[in-house]
Parts: sequence; structure tokens; C-alpha cells
Amino acid sequence: MLRCGLLGGKLGHSYSPAIHHELGDYAYRLYEKTPEELPAFLTGGSFDGLNVTIPYKKAVMPYCAALSETARRVGCVNTLVRRADGTLYGDNTDVFGFARMLHTTGVRPEGKKALVFGSGGASATACDVLGRAGAQVVCISRSGADNYENLSRHRDAQILVNTTPLGMYPNNGAAPADLRAFPHCACVLDVIYNPARTALLLQAEALGIPHAGGLEMLVAQAVRSSEQFTGCTIPDARIAEITRTLSRAMQNIVLIGMPGCGKSTVGSILSEKTGRPLYDLDLLIAERAGMSAAEIIRTRGEAHFRDLETDICIEISAKSNCIIACGGGTVLRPENRNALRQNGCIVYLKRALDALATDGRPLSSSADALRKMYEKRRPIYEAAADIIVPECASADEGAARTLAAFKERDWCKI
Repeated sequence: MLRCGLLGGKLGHSYSPAIHHELGDYAYRLYEKTPEELPAFLTGGSFDGLNVTIPYKKAVMPYCAALSETARRVGCVNTLVRRADGTLYGDNTDVFGFARMLHTTGVRPEGKKALVFGSGGASATACDVLGRAGAQVVCISRSGADNYENLSRHRDAQILVNTTPLGMYPNNGAAPADLRAFPHCACVLDVIYNPARTALLLQAEALGIPHAGGLEMLVAQAVRSSEQFTGCTIPDARIAEITRTLSRAMQNIVLIGMPGCGKSTVGSILSEKTGRPLYDLDLLIAERAGMSAAEIIRTRGEAHFRDLETDICIEISAKSNCIIACGGGTVLRPENRNALRQNGCIVYLKRALDALATDGRPLSSSADALRKMYEKRRPIYEAAADIIVPECASADEGAARTLAAFKERDWCKI
């Protein structure tokens, strides 16, 4: 059996093994190596094919007996193949992956000004693809003529690309720039794939700018790498298929709705059916505070409760492949909505007012208070939701409808 894998510095949250499991019948391992370990590993012959990631895309080049034209042009390698004579051949399949990601936006780069944030291997790849497609490319780095301190000189940029780690898990929420500073921006690309929607992509989505994240790029380059490992051709249709499968597996199912609508119960059923862990935000808040949500609100005030809720919401939302049951007011804060949308498919469990449980809920203890709360929150729930599940006869039905709608989503448009 072929011995393949991913070479890098820190690889704890890689999706590459899951992708390659779908592509071919070969072993695929993660090889975390220090710079000191790199020479012996590359010359030791313990692998047949490798993908290469940060920080070794340039460091492996001197060990290659031959390079593809693409790798020579771009100046970095992300695919290594050990040839029959034991020597290494280096290629750059990221170029194909980035071109595929750009294509999904429908934006043509010819004649457009493109800003590429970062100066590493992924930046070189993006600059190559965009430049060869006719864009005017400017690379933004921490030093040099074009840097983060003088971005205002590039307000006319029409394509923005993030190739830095800013916004990558576990440091979710960061972004290299504010898109509002680029009034002509027509396309945003982010090579990060975890979270699925970085802060940069969430802002592009809010502004109605065509955008794409790095998952399809990751899958596409893996397909081209696998072809080199095995010598077998893989249909391009497999890229979309695997992207959909992986996207669905990565995404959290986030339940929102009025207090007493059954989010915790539905969440528990979904967790049992899918094997995904359940995170009930109200229970987590109570555990951290040492008292129930109702007691926190009564003794310390709603503002204190909301601050605790935001801290925990941001922490839990960074996870993947989970069920998250939100409190009734979680999505009232924009920062919470953005956090939940990073890796989440948001499901609004809609329920009639007279069917809502109110016991032990100080903010909705009377019919009048409940009605006013519903009138205020309903449009926020609907705007935040990716899926709306209407009134159901039981929690089991609500869970079944949620799961069916989740599976039917168009995962290529996440």
C-alpha cells in the first residue's frame, strides 16, 4: 500500500486525511516535523507521496531532484512524489485549487486590481493565478512598500485575498482588513477553511460581495495530489462531491428560537441521532457561574448574563461538527450571530406563543411579556436562520425535520 501523508509544523486540525480517504486506497498520515527533523525525514524514504503545508512549502524544494514548471514558476511546493529511483519530484497543486476557488465566485480577474494579504507560499500561489488571469496584483505584507499601514492607497482594489493565518481556528474573529475601506470590492477570497466562514467572509456576505472560502481549494489540490500519488485520473465532479460531504460534516447545527420552544430537547435528540456532541449554552453558563440562568438574571442582572453568554457562545462556536442549543436571547447580539455563523447552520424552531413553556423563565413569565418578547425577537430569528422549522407536533418531529433540511442544504454555497 502506498504511504502518503501531510508534512507540516502543527497539524492538529487538518482535514486532509478525511479528504484522501475519499480519494484512494492508500495510507495517509500526519507528519509533524521540526525544522531540525526535516532533512532526515525527506531523505529517509519512509513515504511515497506527501502534501506539504506551513512552514515547509519552500524548505522542501532543495530536496527535489525535479520540479514541475508550476512549482518553479511559483517558487514553492505542496506536493512531493517519490519516484522509482528514490528521488523526489515536487509540484504545486495549490495553483489548481486556488483557480478552482476563484472560478466558483464567477468573477473574472482580467483588468481588476487584486490585493493579496500575506507573503508566504499561499500568497505566491494566489499572485500567480491572478497575475496569469490578467489582474493587477499587489501583495500586502507587514513590511515593504505595500503594507497594512498604507492600505488606504489601495481603496480602488476590486479583489481581496487573504492568505495569512488571520481568522484561522482557534483564533477566530480576526481579519486582515475592513472591507468597508474598499468601496469597489467585487470579490473576496480566503484560503482558510476552518472556520468555514471567517470574519472576512462574514463581512463579505453581509455586504453582498461574491466570496469563497478555502475548503474547495483544499479539496481540489488534494485531488490533483492524489492523481500524482496513484497515477490514476479522478473526475473533476469528485471535487464538488467531497466538498459537500466535508462541509456538511464540519458544520454545527445551531438551534435558535423563543425560550421554551424545545431547543434543548430537540438538541438532545439530534445529538443522539447524529453522534455529535451537544452544547447547551444555558447549561454551560449555569455551570460556569455556579447558578442557573434564571438566578443569574435575578441576582446579577440581564446584562451580566448576556456578557457570560457571549463569552461562551464565541468559545463554543469555534468548534466543528456539534449541536448547539442557544438561549432564547443569544442571537440578539450581532457578535453572537457572527460567531455562530462561522461554522454553523442556524435553525429557527418556530412555535406558537401558547405552546411555549414559561416556568422558571423570568424574562417571559407573563403572557404580555412573552408576546412583547416574541414581537421583538421574531424578525431577528428569521433573519439569522438558514433553516426555519415550523410548528411540530413533538420534539422528535422537530428533530427529524431539522435533520432532513440540514442534509438537503446546498453545501457548495456555504
